[in-house]
Amino acid sequence: MDIQKVTSGVTAAAVVGTGAFVGGNHQIDKMQGGPQKREDAKIEAIRKVVREEIYLQLVNNWPKSSGPVKGLQVPKQDYREQVPSQQ
Repeated sequence: MDIQKVTSGVTAAAVVGTGAFVGGNHQIDKMQGGPQKREDAKIEAIRKVVREEIYLQLVNNWPKSSGPVKGLQVPKQDYREQVPSQQ
């Protein structure tokens, strides 16, 4: 047997062994739900970015005041007992 055939045989055995090992890891990953977990993590990351952008848009576009109204004024009379006059 010459050196070329020995080298080819050893290389082929190494490739087959590596393929079996990688294939086994792929099956274990599928059994443990790896693809679904990665997809869920990707969706959650997108949701976080969208949530932050929407919050910033609401904060930046919402007016600080709504005109001359400065705040809630407490009424001086009880409207259940006395109805104000219509003008």
